[in-house]
Amino acid sequence: MPPAVEHVGDQQPALLVIACGALAHEITDVVRASGWHHVDVRCLPPELHNRPERIPYEVRRLIHEGRDRYAHMFVAYGDCGTGGELDRVLEEEGVGRIPGAHCYGFFAGASEFERLADAEPGTFYLTDFLTRHFDRLVWCGLGLDRHPELRDVYFANYRRLVYLAQRDDDVLTQEAMKVAERLGLEFDRVFTGFGDLERSLENISVSRITWQN
Repeated sequence: MPPAVEHVGDQQPALLVIACGALAHEITDVVRASGWHHVDVRCLPPELHNRPERIPYEVRRLIHEGRDRYAHMFVAYGDCGTGGELDRVLEEEGVGRIPGAHCYGFFAGASEFERLADAEPGTFYLTDFLTRHFDRLVWCGLGLDRHPELRDVYFANYRRLVYLAQRDDDVLTQEAMKVAERLGLEFDRVFTGFGDLERSLENISVSRITWQN
């Protein structure tokens, strides 16, 4: 199945944002709320995080598919475990990306994430998306549905769970607390909003609006 494309408005888009599926809701919320009719969002499956070596190839494929349709492109991925390979591909293609190693960093902001990591290196992080899809992406993805005894092996070095909340949602907070209890970890919640993700999209979008005009 091809990745979904979100069209916002009726104008011919000038900018394509190639995004991780784990960020789809947040990115399309920012695009719609800002009225950016010149922006399309195309998302790759979030399951690629279980196979990060495939991310650079898939991103390059969407860049090539978009060359004839879009004047500009931007990638909403961190390094996401590609070991610098994604940056190498983007340098070759002449396409920029959001700064940071992963979505936890650009939701929390670099300084806040550094503070959290320094305070407790053994921290497991959740976002809104991971909270909603914990069973599918983490529990089943790690095979814990079949071998729950492996929980203490996988999470032996973790001490706490930090829920980086994009929305102030009591239901999601309760779900994140249940995940922490399930993993046997202390729970903490930090409200981040969209963090550097929103700021990066605003910066790239404003520059493209200027280009259009």
